[in-house]
Amino acid sequence: MAEKLVLVGVIPEIVVIAPDEQVVWLSDTGNLKLQFDPNRCPFQSNVFQAPPGRQLQSGPPRPGINPGAYKYRIWLNDQPIGNGEVIIREK
Repeated sequence: MAEKLVLVGVIPEIVVIAPDEQVVWLSDTGNLKLQFDPNRCPFQSNVFQAPPGRQLQSGPPRPGINPGAYKYRIWLNDQPIGNGEVIIREK
């Protein structure tokens, strides 16, 4: 499966993926948490968490998800550090 890597600390505001790709977030400096709106999340889970040095993998978008923009919030060591956006493009 193709992946799009997001390095936390060098945060792109927007990452664009195809329906057969996934996003991978990584932070070597602290505990990482990402949260999508539970009513508007393109992935199976709306919350992703990992300790330092571990990758967070979104998995592919849910089947039947509409192309579009999906916003999320980012925490590092339980401190909010920013927002991001995943855009799912059409095939």
